[in-house]
Amino acid sequence: MTEHAVSRLRAARLARSSRPFLARGSRCERCAGCRLLPSYCMCELRPRVQADAGVCLLMHDVEPLKPSNTGWLIADLLPDTFAFGWSRTEVDPALLQLLADPQWQPYVVFPGEYVEPQRVLHSLPTEQTAGKPLFILLDATWSEARKMFRKSPYLEGFPVLSLQPEQLSRYRLRRSKYAEHLCTAEVAGLCLELAGAPRAAAVVEAYLEVFTERYIAAKRAWPLNPRSAAHEALAACIEPAAG
Repeated sequence: MTEHAVSRLRAARLARSSRPFLARGSRCERCAGCRLLPSYCMCELRPRVQADAGVCLLMHDVEPLKPSNTGWLIADLLPDTFAFGWSRTEVDPALLQLLADPQWQPYVVFPGEYVEPQRVLHSLPTEQTAGKPLFILLDATWSEARKMFRKSPYLEGFPVLSLQPEQLSRYRLRRSKYAEHLCTAEVAGLCLELAGAPRAAAVVEAYLEVFTERYIAAKRAWPLNPRSAAHEALAACIEPAAG
């Protein structure tokens, strides 16, 4: 298993838990690397992508424990992925250190209608006068994310990147009342596209599709199809990098 920011956060969250977290299907044996049932494991398909940008996942309490969490997929793919647990009363000093690091220019990714207009951007500046983009994603349900946004004063000094996706969410592992609400990995893909990393964005999207397909197949005991359209799309994204 390759360790990354989300897997370490998950381990820390489990270590301080007084009782086990029981998500749906959590009683099943799961691969430690991809959180799928072992017979549907996709660890061997995991690529690595490079982008001149980073992602900072600010995760609500149980998100790192959920097998369906897609922040894990971002950390699988993007080396510059950071993950921190969110608390209303405490802030991880390492998070504040990251946000103050001059190599990064943080952007809080959140809908612009919830913030004063002067903070809102719909695209990145054409010339980065500060550091590389660091996209802060609030990894939570929509109601939790709104609370996190309101109760995180250390984020108030940063611009808010308000995405305007042209397509509705295709995420099928959790229900939302709003089709325009994207999952965390979908948001990361859009951010990478804005950061001038279209290949990385395409890999994130394709990797999410394969994970979703295998997750649902495992849940419903469907046979695995490693030559499905989703798998072929992921292979097509990765192959150019090998040349």
